[in-house]
Amino acid sequence: MTTQTRSLMILGALAAGLATQFAAPAHAAGMDKCYGVALKGQNDCAAGAGTTCAGTSKVDYQGNEFKLVPAGTCATMKLPGGRMGSLTPLTRDLPKA
Repeated sequence: MTTQTRSLMILGALAAGLATQFAAPAHAAGMDKCYGVALKGQNDCAAGAGTTCAGTSKVDYQGNEFKLVPAGTCATMKLPGGRMGSLTPLTRDLPKA
């Protein structure tokens, strides 16, 4: 292995480590992303087209938006209208175009 190749490998590993360090965490330890439970404007981040990030949900219980909740509680959350939380994005309650 040449010195140049070794240097590039080390530089790449360093860049990947820094990117991971400064990237926003997907979610906090002990928390789950629970889709379809956030009220309008109270989501934790975006999950679908037409949104950017925290606080951008356009309707209550928007299915493609999540809220961080204590791990293991999402699927048992009961919401108005017979809705339930989900650990995966939903296609219900999406804003009208």
